[in-house]
Order: sequence, then structure tokens, then C-alpha cells
Amino acid sequence: MLKNLKTILPYIKPYWFRATLAALLSIPVGGMDAAIALALKPYMDIILIQKSITNTSYIPALIVLGALTQGLLIYSISYLNTWVGGKITNDLKSKLFDKLITFDPGYFDKSSSGEIIYRFNTDADLACSGLLTNTRLFLTRAVSTISLIGVLFYNSWKLAIISVIVFFVALFPLTLVRKKLKELMNKTVVSGSKVVTHYNEAFSGNRVVTSYNLAEHLGQNFKKTLGSVFSLNIKMIQRTGIISPIMHFIVSIGIASVIWLGSYLIINDEITPGNFVSFITALLMLYTPVKSIGNNFNSIQISLLALERIEKVMNQTPLITNIDETIILNKISEIELKNVSFQYVQNKNVLKNINLKVKAGETIALVGSSGGGKTTFVNLLPRFYDVTDGGIFYNGINIKNYELKSLRENIAIVFQDNFLFSGTIRENVVLNKKNISDDKIFKALQDACLDDFVYSLDKGLDSQIGERGVLLSGGQKQRLAIARAFLKNASVVILDEATSALDNKSEAIVQKAIENLMKDRTVFIIAHRLSTIQNADRIIVINEGSIVEEGSHSDLLKNEYSTYSSLYKTQFQTQK
Repeated sequence: MLKNLKTILPYIKPYWFRATLAALLSIPVGGMDAAIALALKPYMDIILIQKSITNTSYIPALIVLGALTQGLLIYSISYLNTWVGGKITNDLKSKLFDKLITFDPGYFDKSSSGEIIYRFNTDADLACSGLLTNTRLFLTRAVSTISLIGVLFYNSWKLAIISVIVFFVALFPLTLVRKKLKELMNKTVVSGSKVVTHYNEAFSGNRVVTSYNLAEHLGQNFKKTLGSVFSLNIKMIQRTGIISPIMHFIVSIGIASVIWLGSYLIINDEITPGNFVSFITALLMLYTPVKSIGNNFNSIQISLLALERIEKVMNQTPLITNIDETIILNKISEIELKNVSFQYVQNKNVLKNINLKVKAGETIALVGSSGGGKTTFVNLLPRFYDVTDGGIFYNGINIKNYELKSLRENIAIVFQDNFLFSGTIRENVVLNKKNISDDKIFKALQDACLDDFVYSLDKGLDSQIGERGVLLSGGQKQRLAIARAFLKNASVVILDEATSALDNKSEAIVQKAIENLMKDRTVFIIAHRLSTIQNADRIIVINEGSIVEEGSHSDLLKNEYSTYSSLYKTQFQTQK
């Protein structure tokens, strides 16, 4: 537990005053229970023994005043804890998000969207809200317990010894919970993340769901996942829910023993009726929280387990990082791949012994069958992944020696399916660049053949495009991505099947924008439509992870039995 608390202490530090104040206010709240129980002794002795109400009328008023004060203190503590908890949760989520966006693509390849949301968002809520709320209860009850035990011993040490022994025996079952709960919680996290993934897939894939009539199928899968979550919750109750009945039974033994022995002590004048009433009141105040402490203890354990998962994430190091002393890359004038091999899965090469040297301003086209390794090839250039063997060199220096930010600033990528952020056209073109004038933005849009469209909109650059650019056509999305690349003004451009998903008319417009983008830049093009790469300086044919042919369009066609010739003839005949 101390290890878990060390994880969250740095986040509590900025708000230590309010957190400490809430903790200090818990002391009188817990102590007031004992004060009420203690006040009953003189009151009952005077009423029951002396049969008088003289000098006792103030005691009920003090009890009411104490309860009112206790209520106000509880409200203040709740407010302070909610404020501090909200701030800590936001800080923790912000830190987790900052960590999330440092991870390389390989991390996201292996994680579902539901798992990401659960680990980086839900765990923060579980850790902070549950821990702070139950810590307040723990402090209040700790002070209350100590005070009430003091009242017990004040009234009768004999009865107090029995009561305290029963109290600690009742707490013993809690020690059995943590191990059982941890195993179940880890399984619950997996199932809970699957539920979120279902929602994300239903949202993102709504058109596929509708067109393929998948509603019933997805609904059944969702019910299976919910059934799994339900089963885990039932198992949790089965394994931990028995604690409360056990505690009830043990506590009842303690109360019965006190009543039996207390009656004997009253008859023998060892204690007064006032002592007994005060003792029973303190005992009930002490035992009542114990009956429900199992639920609070479970909640604390869930929070601590969430903290363990957060700490694990925080300590996880991204695979792609800067070395200690990096070099700033200003411009890429030469690219060389030497004996490059790459594996996503161990002992299964996707690329094998790739050797290629590219000069500034060259246009390199990558062609070959699907799954041959073309996209993997270009993903290594901005260091989305590190090579398994060999090395990539920019200007004669290994790619790993360059600062990642400066490296990626020199490479612009236009994907087949470009991600657009919800927001305006301006925001999606400019991205993180500051103080970009409208003239520069429209110049980029003009080069991307999108300026006329933007001019036609009522709000122009400030027009909303919807989530993932849903309000734009496929061709408009691609040209917006090309405008980004123009504004980035990188020395290397990667075009990953940028026109393959477009119709002929859209492709012609986007192709014009691409030709503008390619001027005076080193370009890597992945294309299935070979008609778009005939003017490339070199065409690299990749098959099963290896370069099998290399040359210009005309040179490769000279050999009618070459792989490229076969691809070209097949495509040409299909088009014809």
C-alpha cells in the first residue's frame, strides 16, 4: 500500500493544504462520536439513579449541537476531498495522456481502443476518487475507533477487553480479500475494455454495420462481453461478499457477551447503569461501521490496484526514444538503407536485407503484391519502428542518432486514409504550427487544388469538417492532407497509396496536387495503379520483403518476363 501511495503523493503535493485541512477536519468528526457516548453516562446516572433532571437539560442540546457541527464538518470534508480529488484526477489523466502520445505505433498495434481508454482514463478515476473518499472514511473511523475504545475502557475495562478482542477478530477476514480481488480485477479490466471497444467499433464502423446487416451479430457479441463482466462481478461477490455476514456474526457475539457480562457487573455494583448505557452506545458506534467496512475495503483495494496499473504504465518506456546525445537534422540530402531487415513478430521477417541509396530530389516508387512489405518500408523512414538488423542512414549518419522531433519534421506523409481531427479546415491544415497567416494557408490549399472549395464555403477556413472529416468527400480529405504536407515544407515526402481509394475524377485532381507537392523534394510513392508512377526516377519492386527488381519504367518493361512487366500487363489489360 505504501508503494501505491508513493505513486499518487506527487500529485497531492500541489494541493497539500486543502488535502491536509480535510484530514485534520476528520479528527473532530471522529472524536464527536466518543463525546456523545461519553455524555450519556452522567445523564443516565442522574436520571436513572437520582431520578432528577437538574443540571442535565443541557446534555440533549449539546448532543444536537454536536451532531450539527459534525454534519457541517462532514460537508466541508466532502467538498475539500471532491475539489482535491478532481484536481488530482485531471493532473493524473493529463500525465497519462502525455505518456500515451509518446508511445510508438507498435504499442497501438497491440492495444485495443477500449484497453487504451480503460488504462489511461478509467483507472485514473478509480484510483483518485475511490482512494480519497475512502481515505477520508478511514481517517474519520480511525479517530472515532481510538476515541470510542477510550470511552469503553473509561466505563469498564473488563467489558472493553472483550469488545476490543471481538473488534479485531471481526477485521481479520479483510486480510483474505486482496489476493482474491486482484486476480478478479485484472480480468474485469480486460472485459471492461472490451465493452468500450464494442462502442468504439459501433461508432467508427457504423456504415459497415449498416451495409452488411451486422447489427444482430454485433449485438450478440456485445451481450457475450456483458455476460463475461456480469460473471466476474458475481465471482467477486461470491469471494468477498461473505465477509460482511461473517463480521455481522462476530460482532453479534461481542454485543451479546457485553450485555451478559454487563448485566452481571451492574447487579454487583461494579458499574453504574450510566456506565453501561454509555458503553453500549460507544460499542454500537464502534461496531456499526465494521459491519459495512468490507465494501469500503473492497473499494480501497480496487483503487490501489488501479494505482498499480497506472504505475506500470508510467514506468513503461516507449520502444522508440532519443539517445542521450542527439543530432538535430536540418535537411535530408541523402538516404541509405544498408542490409535492413525488420520483424513485427520474432523470427518472421517482413523485410529482408534491403539495400537502397536515394539522392535528394529523386522520386522512388515502391510496387509489388499486397503484404510484400512496401508500407513497412516507408514506416521505417520516419522511425515509426526501429530496424531489426542493418541500419538507415540520413546524410551518412544513423537514423538513431538524430533527434526524433527534427527527424520527423523533415518528413511529410500522405496516407491512404488520412486522419482528420474534429474542428475547422484551418486547424487541420495548420496543426501545431503557430502564427501562420491566411495567405500561407491559402497558398498551401491552392497547391493542393482545394482553394476553390474553401472559398465556396460560408465560413471559409473556419468551416467545421466534423469528426474524422465526415463532412468532406474522399478527394477533399486527401487534398487537405496534401495541404498539410505543403505547409510542413519537408524535404522528404511519403505517399502511401494516396489515390487508391478515389474515383477517376477525384484521382485526377489529387494527382495534380501530388505532382505539385513532389516538386524539388525526395519522394517515396507506394502505388497499386502503375499509371501514376511511370515518371518515377526509379521503381523498386518488393516481393515477400525483398527487392527483386529496380529500374525506370521503360527499363523494367524491356524484360517481358520481369515481375514489373507482369504486374503492368495484368493491370493494363484489366483497365482496357
